[in-house]
Amino acid sequence: MSLYLLGINHRTAPVELREHLAFDPATLPATLNGLAALPGVLEAAILSTCNRTELYAAIDASPDVIRRWLIDKTPAGTDLVPCLYELDRENVVAHTCRVACGLDSAVLGEPQILGQMKEAYRLAQAQGTAGPYLHRLFQHTFSVAKKVRTQTAIGESYVSAASATVELARQVFSGFDKRTAMFIGAGEMIELTLKHMHSQNLGQAIIANRSLDRAHSLAARHGALVIGLDQIESQLHNADLVISCTASPERILEHSQVRDALHRRRRKPIMLMDLAVPRDIAPEVADLPDAYLYTVDDLRQVVMENQAARVKAAEEAAGMIEIYTGEFSRREDALEAVPLIRSFRSQTTAVRDQALAQAQRQIAAGKPIDEVLERLADTITKRLLHEPSTQLREAGEQGDRELLKVASRLFGIGKDA
Repeated sequence: MSLYLLGINHRTAPVELREHLAFDPATLPATLNGLAALPGVLEAAILSTCNRTELYAAIDASPDVIRRWLIDKTPAGTDLVPCLYELDRENVVAHTCRVACGLDSAVLGEPQILGQMKEAYRLAQAQGTAGPYLHRLFQHTFSVAKKVRTQTAIGESYVSAASATVELARQVFSGFDKRTAMFIGAGEMIELTLKHMHSQNLGQAIIANRSLDRAHSLAARHGALVIGLDQIESQLHNADLVISCTASPERILEHSQVRDALHRRRRKPIMLMDLAVPRDIAPEVADLPDAYLYTVDDLRQVVMENQAARVKAAEEAAGMIEIYTGEFSRREDALEAVPLIRSFRSQTTAVRDQALAQAQRQIAAGKPIDEVLERLADTITKRLLHEPSTQLREAGEQGDRELLKVASRLFGIGKDA
C-alpha cells in the first residue's frame, strides 16, 4: 500500500477549467464515497477549494483508475491531462505539508487552507473513507503546520484572499465611506471580506443570500441590509461594488442583469469581484462598458505585490517541512518492518518453547541437569541458525554479495569476519 495524490490547482489550470472540478459541498460525501469505491483504492479524501481540487488516497494498485475517474468529471473534449499533477509516497507528505502551511496558496501563508484541509479530513472520517494511512498523513501535516505557524513569521501580518480583495478594490476606489457594497453569499470568504471592508469605514453593506438566517447573523455584526437572492436584481443598481462567493452550481448574476443595473445607474461604473468556483457571474459581463469584472485569478497580482516580506519565512518553513517529511518517511518505513519483527519473534519463541519443553521432560526423566542445559543451548542455537546458515551458504555459492552484506549488517558481523 502507498500514498497517492492527484490534483489540479491555480498554478496548473485557469479558473475556466478548475470550476468543472469544484465539487458541490452538498454532493461531496457521495463523490468521496465514489472515489473510495474504485478498485485498488483503500482510503480516500478530497480537498476542494476555489484554488485547488486534490484527491488523496492509499492504494494497492495502479492509480490509472483514479485519473480516469477525475477526467470523466470534466466536459467532453476538455483536455485535463496537462493540468494534472501526480505525487506518491514521501512526495505526497511534503506537498500536503506545503499546502497546509499556505506555501502553495495564491496568497502565500494564508491560513484558511489549513481549516479547509481539516474539514476535508473530518468528512473522510465521517464517511469512513479515511483509515490509518491517511490518519497518519493528516495528523502529521496538522502538527507540522502548527510548528511552522509558531516558529516562523509566515503567519504574521498575513494577506488573506479576503484582504487581497479589499486591496484590489482600493485600487479602484479612493475610499469606501461613500460606497455601497453588495456581498452575495454568507460564507467564510464573504464574512472575512466584509470584516475587512467594515474596518475601512464602508458606507453601506448589502448581504444577499439564500439562507436569510445566516445572512442576518452576519449582518447583525456589521450593520448590513439583508436581501434574498431573488431581490438582487432590484438592488443591484445601488451597489458600487459587488463581491460574490457562493457554492451555487448555477450563475447568480447574468449579463442582462448587470447591463440593466448599469443603465439605471446612468453608466456609473460597477466593480464586480467573482471569488467563486464555479463562477457566480457570467464572464460576458466583462464586455459591458463601465463593468469591471475580476475573478480569483486576478487576485494574484495583488498578492504578488505583498509577497516579498514572506519569502524568508517561506524558505524557513520549507526547510522545516523537508526535515519533518524525512521523519515521517522513517516512521512509515519502521512500521513496514513491524509485521516481519513480530513474525521473527514468534518463530524464535516457538523454537525456545519447544526446546524448553523437551528439556523439562528430560529433567523429569532423571537426566543430569548440566547435560540437559548443555543440550538445550545447543538445540536452540542449531535451530535458530539453520535457516540463516543455509541461505548464506547458497548466497555465497551464487555470488549474491548484496545478501551477504545485509547479513553482515543484520548480525553485526564486521568486515574482517
